[in-house]
This record gives sequence, structure tokens and C-alpha cells, in this order.
Amino acid sequence: MTELLGIPPQLLFGQLLLGLINGSFYAVLSLGLAVIFGMLNVINFAHGALYMTGAFVAWLLLSYLGIPYWAALVLAPLVVGLLGILLERTMLSRLYKLDHLYGLLLTFGLALIIEGLFRNAYGVSGQPYPIPSWLQGGFNLGFMFLPVYRGWVVLASIVICFGTWFLIERTRLGSYLRAAVENPQLVRAFGINVPLMMTLTYGGAVALAGFAGVLAAPIYQVNPLMGQQMIIVVFAIVVIGGLGSIMGSIVTGLGVGVIEGLAKTFYPEGSATVVFVLMAIVLLLRPHGLFGRTRT
Repeated sequence: MTELLGIPPQLLFGQLLLGLINGSFYAVLSLGLAVIFGMLNVINFAHGALYMTGAFVAWLLLSYLGIPYWAALVLAPLVVGLLGILLERTMLSRLYKLDHLYGLLLTFGLALIIEGLFRNAYGVSGQPYPIPSWLQGGFNLGFMFLPVYRGWVVLASIVICFGTWFLIERTRLGSYLRAAVENPQLVRAFGINVPLMMTLTYGGAVALAGFAGVLAAPIYQVNPLMGQQMIIVVFAIVVIGGLGSIMGSIVTGLGVGVIEGLAKTFYPEGSATVVFVLMAIVLLLRPHGLFGRTRT
């Protein structure tokens, strides 16, 4: 098929791999956004900046403390999650009963502040982060070359995404979270600390962004603009999948990445806008997104 179209199979599968890698980051980031909006009813525009913070924390741990990648994969999300808890307790918790616009403006301002701090400290030139030795090299599959690290990124992202989905949709803790959104007074009557639950939910969701940042550090150079370049596409993916839909964010994130890879092969000029074209079509046909439901 590819030979009939004049496209070498290696090029097609290589672009599909790149698309799947991008889709993995889209899925993890949009998952965090969906959790925050679905559980806290907040549009978190600071998500891209926290993704960048996760990458920078991993780089700082390696550069100044000699802490390697595998430890950073645990420590960096914890640091970002604690930062998220601090932001939620001091700022966001005051806005839950207000219009969405207030949360959007606050988180947009926080994103500018975080990016500005890192830009002033390290400039806009990227900082390299080495691929860990265990994940260097690759496999020749015949029709394409698969780098080990990129395969690891896809696998880790899928495990994290579906693990989060299972936690929220199939466990008792997840049922408490969903009940706290629908009827917080009833959940409090059972002795559950709803504000603490909301705080930990926000911290866990932004920790996902920090985890994605660590995964991205060896692929993309660590720089203050990396989150800014990602967040608009991720918001479009959340809208396509359905605001607050966890499964919608996962499936749409991976799917959009693959579609982008195909677009770069067959129509490179349109690859940067394909996600927004998809968003427009979905909103025309299904205003609540592919997996979304009306919010009452």
C-alpha cells in the first residue's frame, strides 16, 4: 500500500512511532486535566508549566545531586504533586464555588509565573538530559528501527493512564471521589474529609504531569517553553474526548498522536492543525465530546 503511494514503509512506520510517542504524552497530560476538571471543576491552565517543572526537577536532581533517572521518575512527580497541593490549598480551594473563568485566569497566571521563574534562571536554551544506560540502543524490526527508550515511554504512559482509569472507575477510593463530586454533603456524613480528598486529587493529577515531564526530558530538551508548546494541543484533546472524561482523554490523546503522525507523512503542512480541525468537527457533531456527558 505504501509503495503504491510512493512512501517508503520505513518513513510511514517511523512517523507513526513519533506520533504514538507524542500521543503518549498527550494522553498522560490530558488525563490529568480531565481528572482535575471532572473532580474539581477547575480548568487547570498551569498543567503545561507543571509538566515542564517535572522535567526541570529531574534535570536538577541529576545535575546537582547526581540522582539518576529511575529515582527521578519517582521523586520529580512527588515534588510536582507537593507543589500542586500547596497551590490548591492556598489558592484554588477558594475558587471552587465560583465561575470557571476565575480558575482559568488564576491557573493561567500561575503558568506565566512558573515559566518566568525558570526562564529567568536558565534562559530559553534547552538543557540536555541523557537517556539512562538501560534504555539506550534499539531494535531493528525489519520495517523500522525501534529505539528502546521510545518504546519504554509508550509502555509506561499506557500503564499509568489505564492504572489511573482503573483507580478512579473501579475502586472504592474512586467511588468516594466521584461521590464527593456529585454530593459532597452526603460523603461528609460518612466521615470522609472531602476537602482533603480534593487536595490530594489535584496533587495526584499534577503529579501525572510531572511524570510526563520526566519521560519527556531525554527526548526533548528541558526548557521553560516545553509546556507552553504542549498545553494548547492537550486542551484541544480534552475537548475532543469530552471534558472530564478519563477514558476519552486517554483514547483521544493516543489517537490524535497517531493521526498527527499520518498527517506528517501524507500532508506535512497540515500536521500542526489537524487536532484543531478534529476538534471543530467533533464540536459540530457532538458538542460534549466523543466520550463526554452533559454536566448538570
